Amino acid sequence: MIVQEQTLDLTTPTGPMRTYSYAPAGVDCPSRKFPGLVLYSEIFQQTQPIRRLAIQFASHGHVVMVPEIYHENEPLGTVLGYDEVGKNKGNDYKYGTKLSTFDNDARVVLAALKQHPACSGSLGVVGFCLGGHLAFRAAFNPEVRATCCFYATDIHSSTLGEGKRDDSLQRVNEIRGELMMIWGRQDPHVPFAGRLKIYQTLSESKVLFNWHELNCVHAFMRDDGDRYNPSAARLCMGLALDLFERAL
Repeated sequence: MIVQEQTLDLTTPTGPMRTYSYAPAGVDCPSRKFPGLVLYSEIFQQTQPIRRLAIQFASHGHVVMVPEIYHENEPLGTVLGYDEVGKNKGNDYKYGTKLSTFDNDARVVLAALKQHPACSGSLGVVGFCLGGHLAFRAAFNPEVRATCCFYATDIHSSTLGEGKRDDSLQRVNEIRGELMMIWGRQDPHVPFAGRLKIYQTLSESKVLFNWHELNCVHAFMRDDGDRYNPSAARLCMGLALDLFERAL
């Protein structure tokens, strides 16, 4: 499908949040409605690889919104570089932002997505790296029917946010929708022991979840640089699309 793009500035308790919206063409036809997806980026915000992923999801029949996760810290429209400076900034912001800010932002973007004229009101979330963890937390909202987390960082260590203390694993039973977790076995950010901890917690919970591990490094979905694994990315995009088609 041809995709239409729009830039929004959503009002949050901590200031305006630049959000990029992607929807299948023909959204001005009131009879056409599509499921909505919030797409959470890596620590670098909406880079070109993230934009391309958003367009892929939208082209398969979803209204997609990509919020800027560091709107408190950077001017609207900022994209951090895939370099040491960008990585250090992104990690500093990740550990300096209050959990309440991340959670409030999730509620704001979910509400905006539901109100989009082309959205059917059926909502899902997908995220990558830090965005995988933010997607996991967004799933605590009862209206989220499906969530796909790609190589989500800091869940196993409970170190997201200010003070490096989060309660994500303790809150898993708040997840009402279907959950999909996708990992790279060679990802140093989430080692085997960390993945096992998350798997055991989910297995002991009431959450309906799917679990996939591939022989890939961190950020294997990013189609820029030597971490990219195109065959794994194609497979996992299919898994995610199947989840959203089934659940949304």
